[in-house]
Amino acid sequence: MLAEVGGREHCRRIALLSRFGRRLGYRADRILGIVTTGSDRHPWILHADLDQFQVAVERRRSPELVDRPVIVGGNGDPEERRKVVTCASYEARALGVHAGMPLRRAYLKAPEAVYLPTDGDTYSEASVEVMDTLRAAGHPVEVWGWDEAYIGLLPDAPDPASARAVDLADRLRRAIAALNLSLSVGIGRNKQQAKTATGFAKQAVDHIFVIDDGDWLPLMGDRPARDLWSIGPRTDAKLRGIGVRSVADLLAVEPQRLTEHFGNHQGRWLYTLARGGGDTSIVTEPPEAKSHSKVETFPDDIDDPFVLAQRVDALAGELLDQVVAEGRIVVRVAVTVRTRSFRTRTKSHTLRDRTIDRAALQAAARALLDAFEIDRPVRLLGVRYDLADGSAAGGNDEASGFAAGAGR
Repeated sequence: MLAEVGGREHCRRIALLSRFGRRLGYRADRILGIVTTGSDRHPWILHADLDQFQVAVERRRSPELVDRPVIVGGNGDPEERRKVVTCASYEARALGVHAGMPLRRAYLKAPEAVYLPTDGDTYSEASVEVMDTLRAAGHPVEVWGWDEAYIGLLPDAPDPASARAVDLADRLRRAIAALNLSLSVGIGRNKQQAKTATGFAKQAVDHIFVIDDGDWLPLMGDRPARDLWSIGPRTDAKLRGIGVRSVADLLAVEPQRLTEHFGNHQGRWLYTLARGGGDTSIVTEPPEAKSHSKVETFPDDIDDPFVLAQRVDALAGELLDQVVAEGRIVVRVAVTVRTRSFRTRTKSHTLRDRTIDRAALQAAARALLDAFEIDRPVRLLGVRYDLADGSAAGGNDEASGFAAGAGR
């Protein structure tokens, strides 16, 4: 199972993942004590990742795009300012294009590529079709986005090897292939192992790869610590500061030293992470969102306070529509401002009374905007609502009584 090791290329999940209840599966309070073994409930976890999902959906409805470099992002105009690539085909990636790259830069690298607008509704419909197909196999499915899910293998007869998990992965791949889409499946004793295995599966002939407890250190020990799930650039830089560059280096660090440098929560998670540990739960119902936010990046920087007030009003109103549609109620308002210099600041205020009153929430957002000392044109504006637990039924929707100038 260790043959054909390769990179972990896949389309980045775009911002709409929250619509599918993405959870932080690497929370330390959930995985402490779960080091390497699978759970009694799910002896194996499968991580299903659709290959170049947005591109694949576009090719499914336009077969002439197969084998051509395809780039999805923004409105499909490669000269559009401040828009980024959300998915690039493997042919486009070979030309140096990747998700998150500004469309203008992608166009310089791949001027002959086909550029398509992001079509969220179509991708959502395709994702529902895929997730229903995964569920039809009879094992619990935890959805993490348009193109990603975890499946918990239900226990059966004693299963010392991974044969049943591999058989399930093969059946899932064939079912998804019938939808004219491609699936890679990583298999492990927990989500961390399964997610890591998917990176290798994308380079395997059958697009299936297994990591078991005994494989973890031989496979990952010499790899950079940055390759571990959830370790980003900042954490990697801090690890390098204490001499940790590889997974084996991290494995050798005493837990006390990790908690001293990273705090109790993250330090204990890193200790578990290095040993191939992770979350073994499968949650089929997404948790309730704690907040909702909406941001706008302007095509041209704005320095007119009246225009900024109009835009924050619009964002606050659009965001409220989403909150009301979900039957939720707002308890806190935050506004984020990013200026031309890329300086990003956020001010927030807890409302005196929770509310879904449009005028009150817009006034709260404008007051927070007024509290900023804006000395440069603004390139990005955002509004966030923190939400009360449970539904808004029976809640107080009176005006919030927000005090102008409040915030932090």
